[in-house]
Order: sequence, then C-alpha cells, then structure tokens
Amino acid sequence: MTRSTWSGSWKSSLISFGAVALLLLLWKVAAASVGAAIILPRPADTLRQLLRLLAERGFWLQVAVTTERTLIGFLLSLGAGMAAGVAAGLNRWVHAALRPALAVIRTTPIMSVILIALLWFSTGQVPVFSSFLIGFPIITGNLIVGIRQTDSRLLEMARAFELTSAQQLRHISIPSIYPYLVSGAHTALGLTWKVVVAAEVLSIPDRGVGSRMQLAQMSLETAEVFAWTAVAIGLSAASSWLLSQAAGAVPWRGAYGDRL
Repeated sequence: MTRSTWSGSWKSSLISFGAVALLLLLWKVAAASVGAAIILPRPADTLRQLLRLLAERGFWLQVAVTTERTLIGFLLSLGAGMAAGVAAGLNRWVHAALRPALAVIRTTPIMSVILIALLWFSTGQVPVFSSFLIGFPIITGNLIVGIRQTDSRLLEMARAFELTSAQQLRHISIPSIYPYLVSGAHTALGLTWKVVVAAEVLSIPDRGVGSRMQLAQMSLETAEVFAWTAVAIGLSAASSWLLSQAAGAVPWRGAYGDRL
C-alpha cells in the first residue's frame, strides 16, 4: 500500500468514525429531550440491554435460526435467479415470458408478500419464502442486463481466433457477467435480512431475531427492541463483508479480449 493510499484510507476511516460519533451524540441529545425511555432509550441503555442479550443462553440460538432462514432464502433466490437470468438473457422469448412476473414481484409491497405467505406457509417458512420472492427478480434482472451488455466485439474477436465455446465462456462471458451478479447478490442479500426479520416480526415463529423484537415491543421494552435491531444490522453488515471477500477471491479479473 502506497503512502497516499494509506493516508486516504486513514482519512476515510476517520470521517466514518466521526459520522458515527455524531449520530450517537444526536441520539443521546434526542433521548434526553424526549425524557421517556419507553419512546426513545439512551444509547447507554441500549448498549446495556445488548450486553445482557449477549449473555443470555439462548441468544445465539435466536441468531442462528434467523441466519439459517436468511441463507436459505438468499441461496434459493441466487440459484433460481441465475438460472432464470441466464435463460432470459440468452433467449428473448424466455425474457418476454418472465417479464410480467418479474414486474409484478418487483412492484408488490414487501408487507403484502409476507401477509400472503402467512396464509400459505407455517410461521417458520414465511421468512424463507418472502425473502426468496424478493431476491429472485433482483438476481434475474442483473444477470439479464449483464448478458445483454457483453461486448459483441470481444465475441467476434474470439470467433476470429477460433476459441472454443468453453474458452469464450471462461474468458469472456463469465468475467463480463460476474460484476452484475455480484452487484445483484449484494442488493439481494441486504434485502433478504430486512425481509426475514420483518417476516419474523409479523409471523412470530418460535425462534428468531424478529420474534424477539416483536415480543420486546409488546412488552414495551424499547431498549431491547433497539438492541435486537443493532443485532440485525450487525448480522447484515457481517454477511455483506463476507460476500465482498468471497467475491474478491474469485479469479475472474478480466475479459480474454485483453490478451487478444
């Protein structure tokens, strides 16, 4: 890392830290102004409640169950979205057939999806189905765009150099599509956490972060609601970071056209 790069990274981190500190200060001032913990607890009260939750025996079980639902919903949407996106990107008739369904899913409110899922599935399955349905059109749409944006000149050059179909796929198609897939996966994963927690809040399955959040709200334990919210945010941020690391480790860094 060069000196200028390190300096820029340090300044960026300092600005981020300052922004977080400012938000906490505003939160503290607002809580003091309200003067009612049941409406807006102080940051210190929320932190104490979070530490108490971390010490609970069943805390990690709640986190594990929500994480499992999130991963299942995300992986289902990723797999189905990749299959549908590739098929629709390569075939305009498939795209025409999928377009109405994708448009309907995109425009349907998340709360409507969850409420309908409550009529069809058990409380534990509602978060998985809802998150799958929300993530599927994002992955599909991004892959369709990625395939359509593949540089036709590179494909023509590959044919001129008599590359095999496997070589074209490995060195041109996949590197061209990959950034769109990663972008769609990041967006879908972030939404998946939100949808899973929201579905747990509404369906209240036996275990889950959203279930505990709803029970805390019903008991007017506002600090606990804030603490569980912090847990959900932390889980989402951690999964996003892990996805970034995994995506960056993939060796597809450029198109084969760079070598032609």
